[in-house]
Amino acid sequence: MTCTPVPTVIMSKMHAVLIKDGQGPIENLYIGETDKPVPTKGQVLVKIVAFGINSMDHYQRQGASYILGVEFSGRGVTRWAVGDEVFGLVGGGAYAEFVNCDEGLLLKKPGHLSWVEAASIPENYITAYQALVKYGEVKKGDHVLVHAGASGVGIAAIQMARALGATTVTATASTTAKLDWLRSIPNGATHTVNYKTEDFAAEGVDVVIDFVGQSHWAKNVESLAIDGRMTILATLSGSEVPAVNLGPILYKRLRIQGSTLRSRSLQYQTELISSLNFRDIIDKVTGANGGGPMRTYIHKVSTFFCSSHPVRHGRTTPQVYPWAEIQSAHHEMADNKNSGKIVVEVQ
Repeated sequence: MTCTPVPTVIMSKMHAVLIKDGQGPIENLYIGETDKPVPTKGQVLVKIVAFGINSMDHYQRQGASYILGVEFSGRGVTRWAVGDEVFGLVGGGAYAEFVNCDEGLLLKKPGHLSWVEAASIPENYITAYQALVKYGEVKKGDHVLVHAGASGVGIAAIQMARALGATTVTATASTTAKLDWLRSIPNGATHTVNYKTEDFAAEGVDVVIDFVGQSHWAKNVESLAIDGRMTILATLSGSEVPAVNLGPILYKRLRIQGSTLRSRSLQYQTELISSLNFRDIIDKVTGANGGGPMRTYIHKVSTFFCSSHPVRHGRTTPQVYPWAEIQSAHHEMADNKNSGKIVVEVQ
């Protein structure tokens, strides 16, 4: 009897940042080989040039069994014209050479943005827009308070508020260097507060963007003016407030909105990104030296090399993380050392 061998299906492979044991500390991050994604209907396969690092990656790494990363820039491989320069948002998987992205979450990369600059925009500006415009309903003449001002979302929110006509924008951060820098950038903060040593509670703020939660709750409520709006994006100091005085919320008619982006439906995210107001804002974003009313600032650019990408793309800064130091990039974020966005450039 002759046995006919069963055909073996060979999956295409790619390099990606993987997590040893599927989860764990920063030291579990490593570069490995995994299956290349195959796009389904409505998706675009993108060859990634650069991706951003976000604080959510730090928390998801500790319980994830998938490739991290939610924002990127790169070249379309399927469904768009092959080679189209794009940037966009995904639910995960951007720490890799290739990623599938739903068509509605892709934007065409403007020629005035480098790959690195484009990769720093999606999560920051979409989150800031949702918090400040959709829920905060910021308008000309408002007074705005932005916590974690030196974070990527914080920097985007500060500039966006100024561009939309806010009279004052107060930013909080933990170091003098960060506060000085936030005041120095074009359309930066008009006022700054070191939340560790100073009291940021000032009467008359119309909009608060908060990432901190428990430790800032009482002062945030105190800061808000009549009909004030607060959007809570994270709870870095904890999510449980020991005691809440409902009186100010009632008599000041406050609106307090919790907001996340990743948990939203594809339809919601697509409609948000495709809105004319958001597109108008994105069209005005330039690089740090681009002269636009809103600019994207890169803290450090991490560069890595692998056999399939031997050629350097885009621009880098003098401070560069090589691919082998992806752990160092995560430590920089976890230690809150960055002013601006930490981006990895795929080469």
